[in-house]
Amino acid sequence: MEWIVNGIYLLVSVLFIVGLKAMASPVKARRGIAWAGVGMVLATAATFFVPGMRNMALIAIAIVLGGGVAWWAGRVVKMTDMPQMVAIYNGMGGGAAALIAAVEFARAEVHGPVVGTLAVLGSLIGSVAFSGSVIAFLKLQGIMKKAIRLPAQNLINIVLALITIGLGVWIVLSSMGTGSANPFLLVLFFLLALALGAVLTMPIGGADMPVVISLLNAFTGLAVGFEGYVLGNPALIIAGIVVGASGTLLTQLMAKAMNRPILGVLFTPISGEAQAGGAIEGRLKELTATDAAAMMRYAEKVIIVPGYGMAVAGAQHKVWEMAKLLEDAGVEVSFAIHPVAGRMPGHMNVLLAEAGVPYEKIFDLDEINAEFPQTDVALVIGANDVVNPVARTDKTSPIYGMPILDADKAHNCIVIKRGRGAGYSGIENALFYAENTSMLYGSAQQAVADVISQLKQLG
Repeated sequence: MEWIVNGIYLLVSVLFIVGLKAMASPVKARRGIAWAGVGMVLATAATFFVPGMRNMALIAIAIVLGGGVAWWAGRVVKMTDMPQMVAIYNGMGGGAAALIAAVEFARAEVHGPVVGTLAVLGSLIGSVAFSGSVIAFLKLQGIMKKAIRLPAQNLINIVLALITIGLGVWIVLSSMGTGSANPFLLVLFFLLALALGAVLTMPIGGADMPVVISLLNAFTGLAVGFEGYVLGNPALIIAGIVVGASGTLLTQLMAKAMNRPILGVLFTPISGEAQAGGAIEGRLKELTATDAAAMMRYAEKVIIVPGYGMAVAGAQHKVWEMAKLLEDAGVEVSFAIHPVAGRMPGHMNVLLAEAGVPYEKIFDLDEINAEFPQTDVALVIGANDVVNPVARTDKTSPIYGMPILDADKAHNCIVIKRGRGAGYSGIENALFYAENTSMLYGSAQQAVADVISQLKQLG
């Protein structure tokens, strides 16, 4: 029976890798999710046939309860709430990995320095991923409205990390031979690891949140891989390695897209209170939905830049309706996506796909930036930092050097914005004051609806 289970685990590993590869393309992403889902079902089913497996009834109950909650949540969650759903589900994975090690220590099943070290590492990383993901969820959900930075924050981070690691080393040394650990030390270790994850994540603001979510996802993968080794489960090892490696690569790509080192995100986060150092010249110029509609209706080329404002208003369907009206009038319409637009990796891509926007009309920063100077109108919907020209010019700005979408280089720029305040990072946007920029104030949903109404009148 064991060789059959291992054969299924090998097939599962292939399905995970093939599924992940397919997810790299929007066209094949749905297929990739299906393949990975089949792999997860097979892995779960095979586990029931592992020799010596006990507590089958409890496992079945847990699967039914967890699967039921996940199915219900997946059905009712709004697309605008997807980042916090991803964050909390990722946290559950890290927490589960940490609990595996706790149970193994309690059963005195952790023998040898290698297994003990991996068990402690998995516990530490999994606990940090869990509490960090909970904080990320609270921030994205709006429950924790402000970034919380403690006095001597970085010193506290370092000291807390060193104490936790030192305690982990003590647990490994004390458990060698017996496989068990002192319950008091184990509880203290988990409490400190959970505190470390929370303290690391609390100061991080919304501007850095896509990178943080990706990093925590990589942490969860590593924790799962380590605990797979502790259990001797090849499916967990391979799944953890795949998630950890892909999450790490994605985190590096996201950090590069912001021109910020990963350590900078963790230790010098943009908290939401940062401001660009130089004074911004110019004035805000407001226009009406009628003016915006006429400007785009008689343009040859329009590039739409969506941001979190579109997501929070749920305006993606209206935006695509507007784009189709423009195309029917002979206007060339494209969508420009910045890698860190929104609150999670791929946030804007997911929303536009849900609205039915064809994949061939959606372009990444590197693919479309050269087209802005030949564009008649750049329509920015609720985006801020990813189109802020101070990233090129103001060395005192926290986002200096960050690659941005060159919306300011279009002949005309229209910005749909709820109010006159700064963006989520707290940095004033010089684009809003540019000579070729006009502001259309209001919720993205209502503003785009008003533009659609005017487009229909223009015919």
